[in-house]
Amino acid sequence: MNQDMMEALQALATDRGISVDALFGALADALEHAYKRMPDAYEYAWVTINPETMEFQVFAQELDEDGEPVGDEFEVTPDNFGRIAAQTARQVMTQRIREAERELKYEEYAGREGDIVTGMIQQTDARYTLLDLGRVEALLPQAEQVPFERPDSNARIKAYIVEVRKTAKGPQIVVSRTHPGLVKRLFELEVPEIADGIVEIRACAREPGHRTKIAVWSNDANVDPVGACVGARGARVRQVVNELRGEKIDIVPFHDDLQEFVTRALSPAKVTEVRPDEMTGDCDVIVPDFQLSLAIGKEGQNARLASRLTGWGINIKSETQFAEEQAYAEGVEWADGEWIQDPETGENLWQPADGSDPISEAGYLAMQEEEAAATDEASATDDEYSEDEAGDGPVADAGDESAADDEAE
Repeated sequence: MNQDMMEALQALATDRGISVDALFGALADALEHAYKRMPDAYEYAWVTINPETMEFQVFAQELDEDGEPVGDEFEVTPDNFGRIAAQTARQVMTQRIREAERELKYEEYAGREGDIVTGMIQQTDARYTLLDLGRVEALLPQAEQVPFERPDSNARIKAYIVEVRKTAKGPQIVVSRTHPGLVKRLFELEVPEIADGIVEIRACAREPGHRTKIAVWSNDANVDPVGACVGARGARVRQVVNELRGEKIDIVPFHDDLQEFVTRALSPAKVTEVRPDEMTGDCDVIVPDFQLSLAIGKEGQNARLASRLTGWGINIKSETQFAEEQAYAEGVEWADGEWIQDPETGENLWQPADGSDPISEAGYLAMQEEEAAATDEASATDDEYSEDEAGDGPVADAGDESAADDEAE
Protein backbone atom coordinates (compact mmCIF):
# COMPACT_ATOMS: atom_id res chain seq x y z
CA MET A 1 0.00 0.00 0.00
CA ASN A 2 2.75 2.41 0.95
CA GLN A 3 4.69 1.52 -2.19
CA ASP A 4 1.58 2.14 -4.26
CA MET A 5 1.16 5.55 -2.64
CA MET A 6 4.76 6.45 -3.42
CA GLU A 7 4.32 5.45 -7.05
CA ALA A 8 1.10 7.47 -7.22
CA LEU A 9 2.86 10.56 -5.86
CA GLN A 10 5.68 10.19 -8.37
CA ALA A 11 3.22 9.80 -11.25
CA LEU A 12 1.28 12.85 -10.04
CA ALA A 13 4.48 14.87 -9.78
CA THR A 14 5.47 13.94 -13.32
CA ASP A 15 2.00 14.72 -14.70
CA ARG A 16 1.68 18.12 -13.01
CA GLY A 17 5.32 19.13 -13.35
CA ILE A 18 5.74 19.44 -9.57
CA SER A 19 8.60 18.07 -7.52
CA VAL A 20 7.98 15.09 -5.24
CA ASP A 21 9.17 17.11 -2.24
CA ALA A 22 6.47 19.71 -2.94
CA LEU A 23 3.87 16.93 -3.01
CA PHE A 24 5.15 15.55 0.30
CA GLY A 25 4.76 19.01 1.79
CA ALA A 26 1.25 19.33 0.40
CA LEU A 27 0.34 15.88 1.75
CA ALA A 28 1.70 16.75 5.19
CA ASP A 29 -0.33 19.99 5.24
CA ALA A 30 -3.45 18.11 4.18
CA LEU A 31 -3.04 15.47 6.91
CA GLU A 32 -2.37 18.15 9.52
CA HIS A 33 -5.51 19.99 8.47
CA ALA A 34 -7.49 16.75 8.68
CA TYR A 35 -6.15 15.98 12.17
CA LYS A 36 -7.10 19.40 13.56
CA ARG A 37 -10.68 18.87 12.45
CA MET A 38 -10.93 15.75 14.64
CA PRO A 39 -12.41 16.02 18.16
CA ASP A 40 -9.99 16.51 21.06
CA ALA A 41 -7.17 17.39 18.64
CA TYR A 42 -4.18 19.32 19.97
CA GLU A 43 -3.94 22.91 18.79
CA TYR A 44 -0.19 22.78 18.18
CA ALA A 45 0.41 19.64 16.11
CA TRP A 46 2.18 18.63 12.93
CA VAL A 47 2.54 15.60 10.66
CA THR A 48 5.76 13.87 9.58
CA ILE A 49 6.02 11.46 6.64
CA ASN A 50 8.73 8.89 6.12
CA PRO A 51 9.47 9.05 2.35
CA GLU A 52 10.84 5.49 2.32
CA THR A 53 8.06 3.67 4.14
CA MET A 54 5.33 6.31 3.50
CA GLU A 55 4.35 6.07 7.18
CA PHE A 56 3.09 9.25 8.77
CA GLN A 57 2.90 10.27 12.41
CA VAL A 58 1.28 13.14 14.27
CA PHE A 59 3.26 14.94 16.96
CA ALA A 60 2.10 17.65 19.32
CA GLN A 61 3.19 19.98 22.14
CA GLU A 62 1.39 21.72 24.92
CA LEU A 63 0.89 25.49 24.84
CA ASP A 64 1.36 27.89 27.73
CA GLU A 65 -0.79 30.90 28.60
CA ASP A 66 0.98 33.02 25.95
CA GLY A 67 0.35 30.46 23.23
CA GLU A 68 3.97 29.34 23.08
CA PRO A 69 4.80 25.60 22.83
CA VAL A 70 6.32 24.13 26.02
CA GLY A 71 7.48 20.71 27.12
CA ASP A 72 8.52 17.70 25.14
CA GLU A 73 7.07 16.51 21.86
CA PHE A 74 4.81 13.49 22.02
CA GLU A 75 3.05 11.37 19.44
CA VAL A 76 -0.73 11.71 19.14
CA THR A 77 -1.41 9.72 15.98
CA PRO A 78 -5.07 8.57 16.14
CA ASP A 79 -6.08 5.02 15.36
CA ASN A 80 -7.15 4.47 11.75
CA PHE A 81 -5.96 8.02 11.03
CA GLY A 82 -5.34 7.32 7.34
CA ARG A 83 -8.89 6.10 6.70
CA ILE A 84 -10.48 8.89 8.73
CA ALA A 85 -8.41 11.66 7.15
CA ALA A 86 -8.60 10.44 3.56
CA GLN A 87 -11.69 12.41 2.52
CA THR A 88 -10.66 15.61 4.28
CA ALA A 89 -7.09 15.42 3.07
CA ARG A 90 -8.17 14.96 -0.52
CA GLN A 91 -9.65 18.46 -0.84
CA VAL A 92 -6.71 20.12 0.89
CA MET A 93 -4.27 18.10 -1.18
CA THR A 94 -5.97 19.22 -4.39
CA GLN A 95 -5.84 22.85 -3.30
CA ARG A 96 -2.16 22.62 -2.36
CA ILE A 97 -1.33 21.04 -5.71
CA ARG A 98 -3.09 23.87 -7.55
CA GLU A 99 -1.21 26.46 -5.52
CA ALA A 100 2.08 24.69 -6.23
CA GLU A 101 1.29 24.64 -9.96
CA ARG A 102 0.46 28.35 -9.95
CA GLU A 103 3.65 29.19 -8.10
CA LEU A 104 5.67 27.07 -10.51
CA LYS A 105 4.12 28.76 -13.53
CA TYR A 106 4.70 32.20 -12.03
CA GLU A 107 8.36 31.42 -11.33
CA GLU A 108 8.74 30.19 -14.89
CA TYR A 109 7.64 33.53 -16.40
CA ALA A 110 8.44 35.97 -13.57
CA GLY A 111 11.90 36.80 -14.88
CA ARG A 112 10.96 36.88 -18.55
CA GLU A 113 9.74 40.47 -18.90
CA GLY A 114 11.21 41.75 -22.13
CA ASP A 115 11.31 38.30 -23.70
CA ILE A 116 9.39 37.09 -26.74
CA VAL A 117 6.89 34.21 -26.77
CA THR A 118 4.92 32.38 -29.42
CA GLY A 119 1.27 31.68 -28.76
CA MET A 120 -1.87 30.52 -30.49
CA ILE A 121 -4.86 32.84 -30.66
CA GLN A 122 -7.53 31.26 -28.50
CA GLN A 123 -10.20 33.91 -27.99
CA THR A 124 -10.70 37.45 -29.31
CA ASP A 125 -13.15 40.18 -28.38
CA ALA A 126 -13.29 43.98 -28.22
CA ARG A 127 -11.27 44.17 -24.98
CA TYR A 128 -8.47 41.65 -25.29
CA THR A 129 -7.13 38.57 -27.02
CA LEU A 130 -6.10 35.38 -25.24
CA LEU A 131 -2.97 33.56 -26.40
CA ASP A 132 -2.37 29.93 -25.51
CA LEU A 133 1.31 29.55 -24.56
CA GLY A 134 1.00 25.88 -23.68
CA ARG A 135 0.83 25.62 -19.89
CA VAL A 136 -0.45 29.16 -19.35
CA GLU A 137 -2.47 31.81 -21.15
CA ALA A 138 -1.27 35.29 -22.08
CA LEU A 139 -3.41 38.41 -22.21
CA LEU A 140 -3.06 40.73 -25.21
CA PRO A 141 -5.03 43.91 -24.34
CA GLN A 142 -6.62 46.02 -27.04
CA ALA A 143 -4.19 48.87 -26.32
CA GLU A 144 -1.24 46.56 -27.08
CA GLN A 145 -2.64 45.34 -30.40
CA VAL A 146 -1.63 46.77 -33.75
CA PRO A 147 -4.51 48.75 -35.29
CA PHE A 148 -6.41 46.86 -37.97
CA GLU A 149 -4.40 43.67 -37.29
CA ARG A 150 -6.90 40.84 -36.92
CA PRO A 151 -5.16 37.43 -37.07
CA ASP A 152 -7.36 34.40 -37.55
CA SER A 153 -8.29 32.10 -34.71
CA ASN A 154 -5.74 29.35 -33.98
CA ALA A 155 -3.10 31.39 -35.81
CA ARG A 156 0.35 31.46 -34.20
CA ILE A 157 1.86 34.88 -33.49
CA LYS A 158 4.82 36.21 -31.56
CA ALA A 159 4.39 38.74 -28.77
CA TYR A 160 6.54 40.69 -26.33
CA ILE A 161 6.12 40.06 -22.58
CA VAL A 162 5.41 43.39 -20.90
CA GLU A 163 4.43 42.28 -17.39
CA VAL A 164 3.90 39.14 -15.33
CA ARG A 165 1.33 39.60 -12.56
CA LYS A 166 0.77 37.26 -9.64
CA THR A 167 -2.95 36.74 -9.01
CA ALA A 168 -5.08 34.36 -6.95
CA LYS A 169 -5.95 32.41 -10.08
CA GLY A 170 -2.35 32.05 -11.16
CA PRO A 171 0.12 34.16 -13.14
CA GLN A 172 -1.32 36.69 -15.57
CA ILE A 173 1.06 37.35 -18.46
CA VAL A 174 0.49 40.61 -20.32
CA VAL A 175 1.99 40.69 -23.82
CA SER A 176 2.24 43.33 -26.53
CA ARG A 177 2.40 43.50 -30.31
CA THR A 178 3.13 47.25 -30.39
CA HIS A 179 6.18 47.48 -28.13
CA PRO A 180 9.47 48.51 -29.85
CA GLY A 181 11.14 45.66 -27.99
CA LEU A 182 9.26 43.20 -30.20
CA VAL A 183 11.20 44.44 -33.23
CA LYS A 184 14.50 44.06 -31.36
CA ARG A 185 13.70 40.53 -30.26
CA LEU A 186 12.60 39.50 -33.74
CA PHE A 187 15.90 40.72 -35.18
CA GLU A 188 17.73 38.76 -32.48
CA LEU A 189 15.96 35.62 -33.69
CA GLU A 190 16.75 36.26 -37.36
CA VAL A 191 20.22 37.85 -37.15
CA PRO A 192 22.91 35.69 -35.47
CA GLU A 193 25.27 38.68 -35.26
CA ILE A 194 22.80 40.47 -32.96
CA ALA A 195 22.31 37.39 -30.79
CA ASP A 196 26.11 37.05 -30.48
CA GLY A 197 26.58 40.73 -29.60
CA ILE A 198 28.59 41.61 -32.71
CA VAL A 199 25.85 43.92 -33.96
CA GLU A 200 23.79 46.06 -31.58
CA ILE A 201 20.46 47.83 -32.01
CA ARG A 202 21.26 51.16 -30.40
CA ALA A 203 17.87 52.84 -30.92
CA CYS A 204 14.41 51.95 -32.17
CA ALA A 205 11.42 54.11 -33.04
CA ARG A 206 8.15 52.55 -34.08
CA GLU A 207 4.67 53.43 -35.23
CA PRO A 208 2.96 50.01 -35.02
CA GLY A 209 1.45 48.78 -38.22
CA HIS A 210 3.03 51.49 -40.36
CA ARG A 211 6.78 52.00 -40.08
CA THR A 212 9.81 51.37 -37.86
CA LYS A 213 13.30 52.87 -37.82
CA ILE A 214 16.20 51.14 -36.09
CA ALA A 215 19.79 52.34 -35.66
CA VAL A 216 22.39 49.57 -35.67
CA TRP A 217 26.05 49.53 -34.68
CA SER A 218 28.80 46.96 -35.28
CA ASN A 219 31.45 46.09 -32.71
CA ASP A 220 33.51 44.48 -35.47
CA ALA A 221 34.96 46.70 -38.19
CA ASN A 222 34.70 43.81 -40.66
CA VAL A 223 30.93 43.40 -40.19
CA ASP A 224 28.47 45.73 -41.88
CA PRO A 225 25.61 46.21 -39.39
CA VAL A 226 23.04 47.20 -42.00
CA GLY A 227 23.96 44.34 -44.32
CA ALA A 228 23.85 41.84 -41.47
CA CYS A 229 20.30 42.90 -40.57
CA VAL A 230 19.09 42.97 -44.17
CA GLY A 231 20.58 39.60 -45.09
CA ALA A 232 21.15 38.07 -48.50
CA ARG A 233 18.60 39.61 -50.88
CA GLY A 234 16.73 40.96 -47.86
CA ALA A 235 15.91 37.50 -46.48
CA ARG A 236 16.43 38.37 -42.81
CA VAL A 237 14.52 41.63 -42.70
CA ARG A 238 11.77 40.04 -44.81
CA GLN A 239 11.12 37.50 -42.07
CA VAL A 240 10.68 40.30 -39.53
CA VAL A 241 8.41 42.23 -41.88
CA ASN A 242 6.26 39.14 -42.46
CA GLU A 243 5.89 38.60 -38.70
CA LEU A 244 4.85 42.26 -38.32
CA ARG A 245 2.25 41.83 -41.09
CA GLY A 246 3.98 44.03 -43.69
CA GLU A 247 5.20 46.86 -41.45
CA LYS A 248 7.97 48.83 -43.20
CA ILE A 249 11.39 48.83 -41.54
CA ASP A 250 14.19 51.34 -42.15
CA ILE A 251 17.65 50.24 -41.01
CA VAL A 252 20.19 53.05 -40.59
CA PRO A 253 23.76 52.93 -39.22
CA PHE A 254 24.24 54.55 -35.82
CA HIS A 255 26.77 57.37 -35.45
CA ASP A 256 28.13 59.17 -32.37
CA ASP A 257 28.11 62.51 -34.16
CA LEU A 258 24.66 64.07 -33.81
CA GLN A 259 24.63 65.82 -37.16
CA GLU A 260 25.61 62.67 -39.00
CA PHE A 261 23.13 60.57 -37.02
CA VAL A 262 20.26 62.95 -37.79
CA THR A 263 21.24 62.93 -41.45
CA ARG A 264 21.11 59.14 -41.54
CA ALA A 265 17.90 58.96 -39.50
CA LEU A 266 16.06 61.07 -42.10
CA SER A 267 16.98 58.58 -44.83
CA PRO A 268 15.94 58.21 -47.65
CA ALA A 269 15.84 62.02 -47.83
CA LYS A 270 19.06 63.90 -48.59
CA VAL A 271 20.09 66.51 -46.00
CA THR A 272 22.09 69.65 -46.81
CA GLU A 273 22.91 70.80 -43.28
CA VAL A 274 22.05 70.10 -39.63
CA ARG A 275 22.19 72.91 -37.06
CA PRO A 276 21.73 71.62 -33.48
CA ASP A 277 20.80 73.84 -30.56
CA GLU A 278 22.16 72.45 -27.29
CA MET A 279 20.02 74.81 -25.20
CA THR A 280 16.64 73.68 -26.54
CA GLY A 281 17.52 70.13 -27.60
CA ASP A 282 16.22 70.85 -31.11
CA CYS A 283 18.01 71.02 -34.41
CA ASP A 284 17.22 72.74 -37.69
CA VAL A 285 17.60 70.47 -40.69
CA ILE A 286 18.01 72.10 -44.11
CA VAL A 287 17.11 69.98 -47.12
CA PRO A 288 16.89 70.75 -50.86
CA ASP A 289 13.51 72.10 -51.95
CA PHE A 290 12.64 68.95 -53.91
CA GLN A 291 13.48 66.75 -50.87
CA LEU A 292 11.25 68.58 -48.40
CA SER A 293 8.17 66.35 -48.71
CA LEU A 294 10.31 63.21 -48.65
CA ALA A 295 12.13 64.33 -45.50
CA ILE A 296 8.87 65.13 -43.70
CA GLY A 297 7.16 61.96 -44.89
CA LYS A 298 3.50 61.09 -45.08
CA GLU A 299 1.71 63.04 -42.34
CA GLY A 300 5.12 63.87 -40.85
CA GLN A 301 5.92 60.22 -40.18
CA ASN A 302 9.55 60.23 -41.35
CA ALA A 303 10.47 63.33 -39.34
CA ARG A 304 8.59 62.05 -36.28
CA LEU A 305 10.35 58.68 -36.29
CA ALA A 306 13.73 60.32 -36.86
CA SER A 307 13.12 62.58 -33.88
CA ARG A 308 12.29 59.61 -31.65
CA LEU A 309 15.26 57.66 -32.95
CA THR A 310 17.79 60.42 -32.25
CA GLY A 311 16.12 61.89 -29.16
CA TRP A 312 16.26 65.40 -30.64
CA GLY A 313 13.51 67.67 -31.88
CA ILE A 314 13.81 68.07 -35.65
CA ASN A 315 12.65 71.17 -37.53
CA ILE A 316 12.87 70.54 -41.28
CA LYS A 317 13.24 73.54 -43.59
CA SER A 318 13.86 73.84 -47.30
CA GLU A 319 16.86 75.77 -48.56
CA THR A 320 14.60 78.54 -49.89
CA GLN A 321 12.73 78.86 -46.59
CA PHE A 322 15.96 78.93 -44.59
CA ALA A 323 17.48 81.58 -46.88
CA GLU A 324 14.37 83.78 -46.49
CA GLU A 325 14.49 83.45 -42.71
CA GLN A 326 18.16 84.35 -42.66
CA ALA A 327 17.60 87.37 -44.86
CA TYR A 328 14.71 88.54 -42.70
CA ALA A 329 16.69 88.08 -39.49
CA GLU A 330 19.69 89.98 -40.86
CA GLY A 331 17.57 92.87 -42.17
CA VAL A 332 15.59 93.52 -38.97
CA GLU A 333 17.03 95.11 -35.86
CA TRP A 334 15.36 93.70 -32.77
CA ALA A 335 15.15 95.55 -29.48
CA ASP A 336 17.07 94.04 -26.59
CA GLY A 337 14.77 92.47 -23.99
CA GLU A 338 12.28 89.67 -23.51
CA TRP A 339 8.57 89.03 -23.24
CA ILE A 340 7.21 88.27 -19.77
CA GLN A 341 3.73 87.64 -18.39
CA ASP A 342 2.03 89.70 -15.70
CA PRO A 343 1.21 87.21 -12.90
CA GLU A 344 -1.90 89.16 -11.91
CA THR A 345 -3.53 89.95 -15.24
CA GLY A 346 -1.80 87.42 -17.50
CA GLU A 347 -1.00 90.21 -19.96
CA ASN A 348 2.13 89.98 -22.11
CA LEU A 349 4.68 92.66 -21.20
CA TRP A 350 7.96 93.65 -22.81
CA GLN A 351 10.85 93.81 -20.37
CA PRO A 352 13.70 95.93 -21.79
CA ALA A 353 17.22 94.65 -21.22
CA ASP A 354 18.27 97.88 -19.50
CA GLY A 355 16.06 97.06 -16.50
CA SER A 356 13.47 99.79 -17.03
CA ASP A 357 9.77 99.28 -16.33
CA PRO A 358 7.94 96.75 -18.51
CA ILE A 359 5.63 98.07 -21.18
CA SER A 360 2.46 96.58 -22.57
CA GLU A 361 2.25 94.81 -25.89
CA ALA A 362 0.40 97.76 -27.43
CA GLY A 363 3.01 100.15 -26.09
CA TYR A 364 5.80 98.01 -27.49
CA LEU A 365 4.18 97.94 -30.93
CA ALA A 366 3.69 101.71 -30.80
CA MET A 367 7.34 102.14 -29.87
CA GLN A 368 8.36 99.94 -32.80
CA GLU A 369 6.19 102.01 -35.14
CA GLU A 370 7.73 105.24 -33.87
CA GLU A 371 11.21 103.86 -34.36
CA ALA A 372 10.28 102.68 -37.85
CA ALA A 373 8.79 106.11 -38.68
CA ALA A 374 11.89 107.84 -37.34
CA THR A 375 14.04 105.53 -39.44
CA ASP A 376 11.96 106.32 -42.55
CA GLU A 377 12.16 110.07 -41.85
CA ALA A 378 15.90 109.92 -41.42
CA SER A 379 16.17 107.96 -44.62
CA ALA A 380 14.04 110.53 -46.47
CA THR A 381 16.21 113.38 -45.10
CA ASP A 382 19.32 111.60 -46.28
CA ASP A 383 17.80 111.16 -49.73
CA GLU A 384 16.86 114.89 -49.92
CA TYR A 385 20.34 115.92 -48.87
CA SER A 386 21.81 113.69 -51.49
CA GLU A 387 19.57 115.28 -54.18
CA ASP A 388 20.66 118.80 -53.13
CA GLU A 389 24.27 117.83 -53.45
CA ALA A 390 23.58 116.33 -56.82
CA GLY A 391 21.86 119.67 -57.96
CA ASP A 392 24.75 121.97 -56.93
CA GLY A 393 27.20 120.18 -59.15
CA PRO A 394 25.75 121.19 -62.56
CA VAL A 395 25.16 124.85 -61.48
CA ALA A 396 28.79 125.27 -60.53
CA ASP A 397 29.81 123.78 -63.84
CA ALA A 398 27.61 126.31 -65.73
CA GLY A 399 29.18 129.24 -63.83
CA ASP A 400 32.58 128.04 -64.72
CA GLU A 401 31.62 127.89 -68.39
CA SER A 402 30.31 131.57 -68.29
CA ALA A 403 33.50 132.73 -66.68
CA ALA A 404 35.49 130.99 -69.32
CA ASP A 405 33.45 132.71 -72.08
CA ASP A 406 34.10 136.16 -70.52
CA GLU A 407 37.78 135.50 -70.44
CA ALA A 408 37.67 134.48 -74.07
CA GLU A 409 35.93 137.78 -75.09
